[in-house]
Amino acid sequence: MKIVFMGTPDFAAKTLEVLQKSSKHTIAAVVTQPDKPNGRGSHMQFSKVKELALFCQLPIYQPKKVRAEEFVTILKEIAPDVIVVVAFGQILSKEILEIPKYGCLNVHASLLPKYRGSAPIQWAIINDEKETGITIMKLDTGVDTGDMIKKKVIPIDKKETGESLFEKLSQLGGPMMLEVLDELEAGVAVFEKQEDALSCSTKKLEKEMGNIDWSKSAKQIDCLIRGLNPWPSAYTTLDGKILKIWDGNVLEQEYKGADGEVVRVEKGSFFVKTKKGVLEILEVQLEGKKRMSTDAFLRGYHISVGTLLGK
Repeated sequence: MKIVFMGTPDFAAKTLEVLQKSSKHTIAAVVTQPDKPNGRGSHMQFSKVKELALFCQLPIYQPKKVRAEEFVTILKEIAPDVIVVVAFGQILSKEILEIPKYGCLNVHASLLPKYRGSAPIQWAIINDEKETGITIMKLDTGVDTGDMIKKKVIPIDKKETGESLFEKLSQLGGPMMLEVLDELEAGVAVFEKQEDALSCSTKKLEKEMGNIDWSKSAKQIDCLIRGLNPWPSAYTTLDGKILKIWDGNVLEQEYKGADGEVVRVEKGSFFVKTKKGVLEILEVQLEGKKRMSTDAFLRGYHISVGTLLGK
């Protein structure tokens, strides 16, 4: 097949790498988001997909608006058999969706119809799901509403973070897409409509989401910490400074006191009361300092029982 690949971050690059290594298919073009300035020097930063495409010497396009008439004309001239879309970052028009013979296929990091929209990996952890996976679907004009072709389910580990789950799921998309392409060519692909009644949509992650509400349960807070690791990260305040919480341990013990109050301090950790249960803090990062174990942190910073976090 002649493929046009559309994608931008690391997650997408993993699928492009698998497709590029397949001798059976040809990557006719790679479409990725425009370069962005990064850092104090405002040096232009390439997307991970562009870096890989440059290494593989693939044709690259970076339209500001993929729906623009001039770029749609380019796509029609390329005449791909299929367009593979992975975390591209722009919405495709109906005109683009109708260009390839086999349509536009998307690698989505959830078990559709659950978690349509952005950040499905993080939200699955935040919401304490027990499993997630990858869905290969055919794009339509809705947001992740197209027919499903293939799914793969994986469990979410007890200590799973957004980063670790991202890595696991990113390895699945490429091989699954190759299977789907073979099935489409052979005319044996099975399309399954999504049940809208079972759907739930996610919202974009914002930094403010990481502000820990200690009036929630220890379990809910732990899920937030893991889901927002590494970005935007969960945080509270300690003595007027931002304290990021990177790792914790949920305990069912109950203590008297206010939510967010430090109720116990040991050599390697301290314990914070929540609405239900206690959260043992295992890894932190104080504003202006490096990320470190709580054991190392407590050797240089005194926290006493009764300290109130988030105030």
